[in-house]
Amino acid sequence: MDLHFNSQLAVGYHSGSQISRVVTEDWVARNMFCPVCGAPVLGHYKANKPVADFFCDDCKSDFELKSKESKTATIGHKIADGAYTTMIERITSLRNPHLFVMTYADWQVNNLLMIPNYFFVPDIIEKRKPLADTARRAGWTGCNIEIGNIPEIGKIFIIKNSRQTDKSHIVDQYQLTLSLQTTKIETRGWLLDVLRCVEKIPFDDFGTDDIYAFADELQKKHPDNNHVHDKIRQQLQYLRDKGFLQFVERGRYRKIR
Repeated sequence: MDLHFNSQLAVGYHSGSQISRVVTEDWVARNMFCPVCGAPVLGHYKANKPVADFFCDDCKSDFELKSKESKTATIGHKIADGAYTTMIERITSLRNPHLFVMTYADWQVNNLLMIPNYFFVPDIIEKRKPLADTARRAGWTGCNIEIGNIPEIGKIFIIKNSRQTDKSHIVDQYQLTLSLQTTKIETRGWLLDVLRCVEKIPFDDFGTDDIYAFADELQKKHPDNNHVHDKIRQQLQYLRDKGFLQFVERGRYRKIR
C-alpha cells in the first residue's frame, strides 16, 4: 500500500471537507482490498449514494468511509457522522454498512480501521445539537459515532501508526468476530456491553464478582431489566459458547481470544 494521497486531486476545491472526501475516497479506491472476504479491490459507488461509499462485488459487502485529520495520529473517541435519525434507522433496521475510519496528516494515511456493522447499536450514536435557525439547514441534527464505546475486538486495524497489517490477519480477525453477529438489537446491545466490561478487566482469569462490579453501569444502560446479574451470566455463557471465554470452574472464566 502507498500511504500517500494524490494531492493533485485537491486542485480546484476550496472546501476542506470536499478536499478530504476526494483524496481519501480516491486512496481507498486505489489501495483497499475487501477485509471481509479478501477480494483484491473494492468498487466505488457514485457520489451521493445515501447508504455506502464502497462495495465488494464478491461478497456483496458495503462500506462507508469516515475520515478526519489528526496530527497526533490517534483515532480518538468519536467521529462525526451524518443525520442522527438516518443513522438510528439504519442501525435498527440492520441496513448499516461496515465502517472504515481513517485518520491522516500531511497528505498520508496514519490509521485505518474497519468496524463490522454488527458492532453498531443506537447507544454508541451521540445526538448533536440541531443547527441554529440562522443556518442554511436550520434544525438539521447530526450525530457522532462514539468509537471509544465499541469493544476493542470490533476495531480491525488495517493500518496502525502508519504500519500496514497483514491482509490474511485482517480477514481472519473479521471471521473471528463474525460469530458475535446477531439480528436482534437488544441482544446485540447486551452482548457488546458485557464484552466491553470483560475487556476492561485487567487480567485474563476473572470471576463473576469482577464482572458484577459493572452491574450498576449496565443497569443504567438497560433500566428496564431488573435481573442484571442473570443477564450478565447469560452473556458470559454466550461468549464461552462462541469461543471468546473458557469456563475454568464455577464462577471463574478465562479470556482466550
